[in-house]
Amino acid sequence: MPRFCANISMLFNEVAFMDRFAAAAKAGFKGVEYLFPYDYDKNALADSLANNNLVQVLHNLPAGNWAGGERGIACHPRRESEFQDGVGRAIDYATALGCKQVNCLAGIRPTHLDPNVTRETFIRNLQFAAPKFKEAGIKLLIEPINTRDIPGFFLNSSQQAVDIIKAVGSDNLFLQYDIYHMQIMEGDLARGIETKLALIPHMQLADNPGRHEPGTGEINFPWLFRHIDRIGYQGWIGCEYKPATTTEAGLGWMKLA
Repeated sequence: MPRFCANISMLFNEVAFMDRFAAAAKAGFKGVEYLFPYDYDKNALADSLANNNLVQVLHNLPAGNWAGGERGIACHPRRESEFQDGVGRAIDYATALGCKQVNCLAGIRPTHLDPNVTRETFIRNLQFAAPKFKEAGIKLLIEPINTRDIPGFFLNSSQQAVDIIKAVGSDNLFLQYDIYHMQIMEGDLARGIETKLALIPHMQLADNPGRHEPGTGEINFPWLFRHIDRIGYQGWIGCEYKPATTTEAGLGWMKLA
């Protein structure tokens, strides 16, 4: 059976953020992930994890002005110094939280720039970051995201991510495979996961359409979970969906796994 962790940026949003750790543990989750830890004291976050016997599975690098619509800065030229500062901050937090994986959001491509310029910027930033994270004992991940939810997002297919990983040339750069995003962009989920399994230490899920919990849309999750088990996936699967009603009311899907 896959190991599921709660993405508390989206789940248990009926309660204050710092109370979501206890809510996740009460619901039976053993791990949590969320977008960013940086607005909170790292020691307070670590205490919440320890008090609820939870593993911090993943968080993201700083991603620019999120409230202002930015979705990462790793592909943005002239912001490389800001990106490098963010690497240090992410390592500091991940170390304090015992988090062994950090995701790098590529960002929305500046439309006035040649795509090759943004690609080379992204590669250069990853070449800087990957060894820094390796030295700290943390895996660096990149995540393709669909261009319907985030128009213009630079990294939007699993093969593009594999090509970027090869170009970076690091043994500490991996693919975060989000089932929801890849269903929209590619389909063929079973084959996509199986052929890239060696590069996938972390997955996320939501059903499509609607980005709600499994069982609300078109994806055959019971079959897909069996397939993921069969091919030997060992990582966590982050539950990154918008509950159709409340989080607790929608958790029945886990019995299908």
